[in-house]
Amino acid sequence: MSTHVSGARPRPDQVMVDIADYVVNYKINSAEAYDTARQCLMDSLGCAMEALSYPACTKLLGPIVAGTVVPDGAKVPGTSFQLDPVLAAFNIACMVRWVDFSDTWLAAEAGHPSDNLGGILATADYLSRVNVSAGRKPLVMRDVLTALIKAYEIQGVIALKNSFHAVGLDGSVGLAKIGSTAVITAMLGGTRDEIINAVSNAWVDGQTLRVFRHAPNAGSRKSWAAADAASRSVRLALMTLKGEMGYPTALTAKRWGLYDVAFKGKPFTFQRPYGSYVVENVLFKISYPTAFHCQPAVECALKLHAQVGDRLDEIKKIVLTTHENLIRISDKKGPLSNPADRDHCVRYTTAVPLIKGSLTAADYEDDVAADPRIDRLRDKMVCVENKQWNRDYLDPKKRSVPCAVQVFFNDGSKTDDVLVEYPLGHRRRRQEGLPLLEAKFRTNLARRFTPERQAAILGLCKDQRRLEATAVNEFVDLFVD
Repeated sequence: MSTHVSGARPRPDQVMVDIADYVVNYKINSAEAYDTARQCLMDSLGCAMEALSYPACTKLLGPIVAGTVVPDGAKVPGTSFQLDPVLAAFNIACMVRWVDFSDTWLAAEAGHPSDNLGGILATADYLSRVNVSAGRKPLVMRDVLTALIKAYEIQGVIALKNSFHAVGLDGSVGLAKIGSTAVITAMLGGTRDEIINAVSNAWVDGQTLRVFRHAPNAGSRKSWAAADAASRSVRLALMTLKGEMGYPTALTAKRWGLYDVAFKGKPFTFQRPYGSYVVENVLFKISYPTAFHCQPAVECALKLHAQVGDRLDEIKKIVLTTHENLIRISDKKGPLSNPADRDHCVRYTTAVPLIKGSLTAADYEDDVAADPRIDRLRDKMVCVENKQWNRDYLDPKKRSVPCAVQVFFNDGSKTDDVLVEYPLGHRRRRQEGLPLLEAKFRTNLARRFTPERQAAILGLCKDQRRLEATAVNEFVDLFVD
């Protein structure tokens, strides 16, 4: 007996319809959202400037064929490259993510909303240069901030209740691709139906395996996976605007849709409608380049450094009390083979500041990792789960990221049990963190530009109204040598 499957084109999945309706119809009235998006822009581009110090990053940048310059193409900040928007998106997103120091979103599926900037800025710059060449008005930076807010929201709201890592998939970059594809299609002039088509193709792409994020395969793809997703977002949007069809039940189709293939038939669930919640609650990595859920342990370790720095040989045990998410992702034992492995190991990111009283991106390189004291301390660490903190981590009213560190010595003495519930960069510590976020941006600008150029960029970025009115191509030109 055969089962007949109708060939009639079904109505598109509601998840995709909701995304398209939000992108097309929702008006953002939150001044806080635009202000925070401006801070996200500054921080992300600052991280991109720092990434240019790393040959492992810069070797991936530029045109595929050396020497290629695209007339009216998007420019890559901090470089002399001018590329088609698909490749420019890869370049910018790769730089933003490389040092793992840009903003973060913690939920059932953690991720980095700043992954969306590469595709959005590349597309906006490309459109602006084409418009100027044709005698039309360029896009302005408010358009970029609006797209950022909406892409952040799409990625973050889906992530709140839907865990991709639980089924072995990398929803971190996959959801950024969904958000970017939706808003970029709209930026290019796409209709509601075209946004649905483009987003459906992004779902059909499937989700990347997480294998490169975890031992024994942890590696540098962690730093360019988002770039791959960003470039794909632009490509899918451009294809859709040329009339490429979509797949209306990419999620819900029996047997072949994402729900059946990857989630055992379980549909996505949602905690809240789309608005501007995600950008308003985004988490900034201000002082420490590591996974955000490792940040409180770093803060604790820095507070304990003065008590333990000269007693390292006397340490018997180090207890880290924390939540399940940190333990599952970052409690790594045994050898760590490269910087991508080390920067997501809470034992490593706790040991270094206990020893040195600081933690920088350079501390993940091989020369620092060769210090035998680091692995000796890692071996003495125990991670303990606090089940209440698991609930607090997902509570929309708290969104806490707690961790406590206590050091025990051979003579029976011990330090205080130092707790950080809301790390620096959390919304609850926003006012404390913003001056430090600006200082971080200043430091990163100084890596690439003259004092005069630094002052021009900083002055513009600090002026919300002037920044929003600035043509995108003029803004990007400030970052180009």
